[in-house]
Amino acid sequence: MLDSTPPSQLADLFASMIDLSLEEKLNVLSTPQLSHRITRVLELLVRQIQVLKISQKLQSTVESKLGKKQREFFLRQQLDAIKKELGESDEGTGEEDEVADLGRRLGEAKLPDEPAKVAGRELRRLKRMHPSMAEYQVIRTYLETLLELPWATSTPDMSDIGAARKQLDADHCGLEKVKTRILEYLAVRKLKNDMKGPILCFLGPPGVGKTSLGRSIASALGRKFHRISLGGVRDEAEIRGHRRTYIGAMPGLIVGALRKCGNNNPVILLDEIDKLGRDFRGDPASALLEVLDPEQNSTFTDHYLNVPFDLSKVLFIATANEADTIPGPLFDRMEVIRIPGYTFDEKLSIARRHLLPKQITMHGLPLDQVRIDDATLLRIATAYTREAGVRNLEREIASVCRAVAVDYADSKENNKSQSFDSLVTIQRVESILGPERFDDEVSERTASPGVVTGLAWTASGAGGLLFIEASLMPGRGVLHLTGSLGEVIKESAQIGLTWVRANSARLNLKGSKSGAVGGDVFEGVDVHIHFPAGSIPKDGPSAGVTIVTSLVSLFTSTPVRDHTAMTGELTLRGQVLPVGGIKEKVLAAHRGGITRVILPQRNQKDLAEVPKRVIDDIEFVFVRNVWDVLDAAF
Repeated sequence: MLDSTPPSQLADLFASMIDLSLEEKLNVLSTPQLSHRITRVLELLVRQIQVLKISQKLQSTVESKLGKKQREFFLRQQLDAIKKELGESDEGTGEEDEVADLGRRLGEAKLPDEPAKVAGRELRRLKRMHPSMAEYQVIRTYLETLLELPWATSTPDMSDIGAARKQLDADHCGLEKVKTRILEYLAVRKLKNDMKGPILCFLGPPGVGKTSLGRSIASALGRKFHRISLGGVRDEAEIRGHRRTYIGAMPGLIVGALRKCGNNNPVILLDEIDKLGRDFRGDPASALLEVLDPEQNSTFTDHYLNVPFDLSKVLFIATANEADTIPGPLFDRMEVIRIPGYTFDEKLSIARRHLLPKQITMHGLPLDQVRIDDATLLRIATAYTREAGVRNLEREIASVCRAVAVDYADSKENNKSQSFDSLVTIQRVESILGPERFDDEVSERTASPGVVTGLAWTASGAGGLLFIEASLMPGRGVLHLTGSLGEVIKESAQIGLTWVRANSARLNLKGSKSGAVGGDVFEGVDVHIHFPAGSIPKDGPSAGVTIVTSLVSLFTSTPVRDHTAMTGELTLRGQVLPVGGIKEKVLAAHRGGITRVILPQRNQKDLAEVPKRVIDDIEFVFVRNVWDVLDAAF
């Protein structure tokens, strides 16, 4: 067919079959000479062939670069089309509907300006992504987290201060300082609504009710309560959250607590803040500086959210056993309230109102089937426990309840309910718990010369009795000190011995070799001072007067008065300086059966914090110098 076609028609035929512009077609038609027309058409054909080759090459390159995600996209589109044809499409629950729902919820949420701006930007990104993309779920989870946070949701505080006071009194016995502080916050909050929440720190020994007190405060304020255990937390991201670039990123503990509570003014208890760890991953204590600073926490930024959140309405309460392990900047940001411990009367009230009913119910007994009078409860507290809190007391009461539960269950199985005795006497307690674990150790120790009872303040914040024993032996005038002692208490012992040697004449002491009054009592002998409970580290200057009294008692062979304890720092000139922890020490003396306490004169004002019942049971002697101490001790 091409052979029989004239060349002019053949040129026009090829020109009509390729893509030419209108100008190019007119140019071909307007060329009258056949050779020129055929040459022009050949040029256009060569150009068209080159374009087709380039297009084919680009097409093959693009197809080779189609990855798994693009193929899945096309397959999912085909699958959706097939489902629609079969009538199996999930209308109303698809990804597009979920994105639309997120947009509607963001529009209804009362987000602040900056979070709303960030959420809008992320939502626009989400709309441009296919659900199969990995980042799709990350953005979606982030937006849902923003929506679940209580940006503007608050619970109203209890405005009735009297009701709050009754609630606190019903939940806890004593602890007047803590209750007063909470009522002050309520009163100021009632007068000024925009008051920032205080940062409280309950510092005290284990078992005094620091954690339960935080729950009681939340109940008294009418707020939700959340507890965060910080013991062993070593990663800064636990506080500030993880950045979204990490796999499995999530908000920190603070934002997580607000998310669970559902409001922006809960009571958050930071439990065991003194046991925070620290390693190469960061310092969580430093991360808490922003959280616990009222001037900064209104713009707290979690790494996951990356937008500020207002924490100024949150009431933070931290608990700690020791203040030494809390970093100084963090400790400075908190209002520390010391909880020293309970008196025996307070323990009796706590056991009667809380511990005993709780343990009876936990062991499946009717409340009227366990009867324990106050004398028996007090015997359990004094003879089987020796602690600042009530944790061991609760364990002993639980042991009694278990024994009663065995008798009660046995009587029901044998149909002998009438023979069941619900009264728990002191003799029955001894048969259940065994012989008394704590007796009058003070009387036994102080019956011999050289043994004196001191008062100590332990690292956990509780007071305790500190026994000091001194002994003489032939030697070369060496002072031996044992009992896991620190440098300060060793210096106190050296000061005490120096004072005794310098004042031997006034003390009417005879020289160890010469026998003359006022001679060197240290010549030819060694003195060994021991602090029992050798595994427990001891340090501090408050044992100065106790060491001097022990040495004088040793050299004069005169025992110290029974049930007498003392504390105070000693100077080389014999002055007695004030010491700390008076309330804790006095409570420990009361628990240990001490009836006479010798204190520095300048510590008399510290007795204002001691319960009146304890002050009535103990005779206090206030001293200015060592001579006053010796007059009161012998």
